[in-house]
Amino acid sequence: MGQVSMGDLKIYRTAVFDNSRWENFESRADDVFICTPPKCGTTWTQTIVANLIHPEGDFPVPIMQLSPWIEAVFVPLEDMLSSLNAQTHRRVMKSHTAADGIPWFADAKYIFVGRDGRDAFMSMCNHLERMKKDNVAMLNAQAVAAGIPQMPAYDGDPHTFLKIWLENKDNFFNIVATYWARRSQENLLLVHYGDLKNDLPGETRRIADFLNVEVTEQQFTSVLERSSFEYMRSHPEMVGDFDIMFEGGIKGFIFKGTNGRWREVFNEDELTRYQQRAAELLSKEAIDWLETGVEAA
Repeated sequence: MGQVSMGDLKIYRTAVFDNSRWENFESRADDVFICTPPKCGTTWTQTIVANLIHPEGDFPVPIMQLSPWIEAVFVPLEDMLSSLNAQTHRRVMKSHTAADGIPWFADAKYIFVGRDGRDAFMSMCNHLERMKKDNVAMLNAQAVAAGIPQMPAYDGDPHTFLKIWLENKDNFFNIVATYWARRSQENLLLVHYGDLKNDLPGETRRIADFLNVEVTEQQFTSVLERSSFEYMRSHPEMVGDFDIMFEGGIKGFIFKGTNGRWREVFNEDELTRYQQRAAELLSKEAIDWLETGVEAA
């Protein structure tokens, strides 16, 4: 087991998450960490990995409980850690924190999932629009009491929100940059949202190989079925209860899952600002990968 020293990590805190919650985490040698910027296929990848580890679909609890977001401030930390420590199977955790803000264990596996930032932005607009207002108010009140910024306001206008999203120095591009810098490490696998959509069987096999998970062909067929976007949306009992936080439950949280919607929203000036911001924080190779996935790799 390994324990976390927060002195080795950069602190990231928002109204929604706090990476100092890793401090009391105890690792195991075969732990799996799914790391992404928000709205880049986190839940989808958690579902794929959970199905590979439990190929018969016999999850002891819904996947969102099975694979918790330790940094999330709206879940009691003691309960979450107690639940994780009680798991006897291979564990899977998720993170939305940059690589310099999470514990890094040599004997663990890390999967980083990227997506074209413009698609992630459009998905974030839907995410904020569908979050229940009472929950937003509660999180903002806690943030004010803790002396940290409130959640970014979204009034339904993506053009206004784009300026806020681009100016957030610790958000999307910073997260991508920190994992891209570690891409040569053997215990880190880069996965792209677009590749999952274009070739779910191939990407699922690649993830299985990385995790050293073996499943039969019959099991693999079932894994793919349960890992499809459509299956997830229609089986909340497998994934988790989103009704508490989001209007429309799981169908509000896992919305369209489509790419390219930004083309109908961004004007030329906004597209230029996006490209300039990306170039400030990412290499050309990283930008190419975000836009094209496996083609760039």
